[in-house]
Amino acid sequence: MNTRLVRVYDNRMRRLTLFLMIAAVGCGSSNSSTGTGGSGGSGSPGTGGTGNPGTGGSAGTGNTGGQVIGSSGCALFTPDDVWNEDVSGHAVDSANTTKMYNLIGMTTPIHPDFGTDFGIPITIVPQSQPKVPIVFDDYPDESDPGPYPFPGAGVVQVEGTSDPTNCSGDCHVLVVQMGACKVYEGYACHLATDAWHCSNGAIWDLTKKSEGQRPDGWTSADAAGLSIYAGLARYEEVMAGAITHAIRFTLPCTADARVAPATHQAVPGSCSSKPPGPPMGLRVRLKASYDISGFDPTVQIFLRAFKKYGLILADNGGSSSTFYFQSEVNTNWPDTINDLKMVPVSAFEAVVP
Repeated sequence: MNTRLVRVYDNRMRRLTLFLMIAAVGCGSSNSSTGTGGSGGSGSPGTGGTGNPGTGGSAGTGNTGGQVIGSSGCALFTPDDVWNEDVSGHAVDSANTTKMYNLIGMTTPIHPDFGTDFGIPITIVPQSQPKVPIVFDDYPDESDPGPYPFPGAGVVQVEGTSDPTNCSGDCHVLVVQMGACKVYEGYACHLATDAWHCSNGAIWDLTKKSEGQRPDGWTSADAAGLSIYAGLARYEEVMAGAITHAIRFTLPCTADARVAPATHQAVPGSCSSKPPGPPMGLRVRLKASYDISGFDPTVQIFLRAFKKYGLILADNGGSSSTFYFQSEVNTNWPDTINDLKMVPVSAFEAVVP
């Protein structure tokens, strides 16, 4: 898979009682992670570290990765998975830090590419959800074959549209199957009369480590060959007090190279006239010295995760995609998440894998 350009999208916080009400609902919900679905598993993310005035807040020591995501009842891969790795102590990768700064500028603000009506949706289905045929129109040789448990119109959520039969953007479909704890991901998907059609697709077993599940050299619903689901923050995680895994992010250009955990790279043609970008799969973290104590508590949850787990470069965005990071679309996201735009790129550094 060669050049692939990915289009990215540019109410106050519900109180904690809302989360408790959500968690009290059983695991019988058959779809959606919009903050109103039932909680399906035991266990929840632990509480992150607290900010200390003058020190900027620690990366958090009261949680570990691989926590159960409530509404799915499934852990996010294994605790020792790369997505759940604490990178707060990793050495700095100075060369790739400089490449990132040169590409997008040090004063450029980071950008939360999600909100109440945009982002990447997650559909949760029961283990009994019937599997249906799926056709891969562009990259069948790098796709995990069907059938997939994609539900029909009215239940499934497709990125960028409310009509699964008509989508012209990235049109990601992420379906988490409860019980089996597998994630089925598709890129450029739509529901046709004969079957679901996607450009390509990937299946991820959440009970195992993500690395090695798919061949090196393969793409996925992400250009880096990674799970998109793994790199999204969920509203319910934030309400529980901690994000315990890395977040995916995009840059306008990447190099024709990759580093673990990426299994694939793709370079947009428009990048030839820009400074050299870093490799796909690059991991960055918020600097330990960056003071987060003045931010809203919700924002601090993201920033502590950025210090401890970092972000993984997973795809190329458009020319304006200067450090865009993604999470699920959810009607409950507060306006305060926009305060994340106050953090400059210079507050981040690349780390050695």
